[in-house]
Amino acid sequence: MGTQGAQRFSTPPRRLIPWITKATVGLYRMTQGRIGGTQAGMEHVLLTSIGRRSGEPHTVCLPIWLGPDRVPIVVASFAGAQHHPGWFHNLRDRTANPTVAVVYRADRYDARAEVVEGEYRAEVWDALVADRPFYADYQAATDRTIPLVRLVRASD
Repeated sequence: MGTQGAQRFSTPPRRLIPWITKATVGLYRMTQGRIGGTQAGMEHVLLTSIGRRSGEPHTVCLPIWLGPDRVPIVVASFAGAQHHPGWFHNLRDRTANPTVAVVYRADRYDARAEVVEGEYRAEVWDALVADRPFYADYQAATDRTIPLVRLVRASD
């Protein structure tokens, strides 16, 4: 599959990630991804889910990695935190989020968020960390299994 452009970078302190994300979402929206669409050599998307408790939309800017079938995958690493990021809990709630909204630069679409499991997850994880080794560091920092989520166009 080859490299998908990840460059060396320093992970920001976890407490700053929500603030950085909020600023990046705003810049991404204002510039249609010209700012925020590529960070550390990785392509990014805006992912909007509905809060499972609040019922309000929440948008995050996340790096994507194209899986073996070329479907975008997001990684719920939260930089190796001991708990899943809030966006993952939201999209896993099928009642609140039968689909999620994805923006990739000027392309906007609804997607089914599918958590990758089993042998396929192992295959995808191995290819992902071969391309982006920092995810192995994140996994080593936590006891939880870091989820991988495919963003399958709802029309597919």
